[in-house]
Amino acid sequence: MKRPTLAAALYAVLVFLSGVLVGGFGYRLYVGSSVNASAHPSPEDFKRRYMAEMQSRLKLNPDQMNQLSGILDVTRDQYRAFREKHKPEMQAIQDDQVRRINSILTMEQRAEYDKMRQEREKRRREEAK
Repeated sequence: MKRPTLAAALYAVLVFLSGVLVGGFGYRLYVGSSVNASAHPSPEDFKRRYMAEMQSRLKLNPDQMNQLSGILDVTRDQYRAFREKHKPEMQAIQDDQVRRINSILTMEQRAEYDKMRQEREKRRREEAK
């Protein structure tokens, strides 16, 4: 009679410990790998980190660092000009997408879709600040 009671107690302890172990791993997985997709670095933060990595890995001297900074500034300006130049084309593509999506939706769905688009646009503006 004593042996089955001891075995049951041992199984209960093992189940409890395995629950603690699985819970601990699950918590660590959840907390450790969560990513904030909306946290885009600012251009200044990106430049600062990129220059720090270049300096530490390539051992750039101060003159090279100044030249690198100038190159990055010119490249940033070129990217901005390119985006501005192609903004109307990208907007036309997006407008066509919205039109095509609206064509498959019911009136109720269109109202909700418009609401979703407005919320997304509001978040994008807030993130850009």
